[in-house]
Amino acid sequence: MRTPPLVVLVVVLAIASGCAGEPPGVPLGPDGEPDETLALGRDVFGARCTNCHGSAGGGGTGPRLAGTVTDCYPDPADQEQVIRDGRNSMPSFGGSLTDDEIAAVVRYTREVLE
Repeated sequence: MRTPPLVVLVVVLAIASGCAGEPPGVPLGPDGEPDETLALGRDVFGARCTNCHGSAGGGGTGPRLAGTVTDCYPDPADQEQVIRDGRNSMPSFGGSLTDDEIAAVVRYTREVLE
């Protein structure tokens, strides 16, 4: 009996998404606890950004973020605007993320992925 091609595709995609990995963790603060804003940024990045930018910001269908964010966006407000409003193939997240979530993911990409 032959396995239908659609079943094979679904299994391959499920395996690939499970191997995608998690975004890098956040460093501990002086109190021994993770910074709450960076933790929020990691969660938002993991839920909204990794599909295009990769789990560690290495790129994919979207551009590489790791090691490039501060060069591309010296002013964090410019990076926030791109996330909020979108640009080219980057979708707008202004309607689905709060200002605090956007600021947190910007800080995460600049401090952890950079």
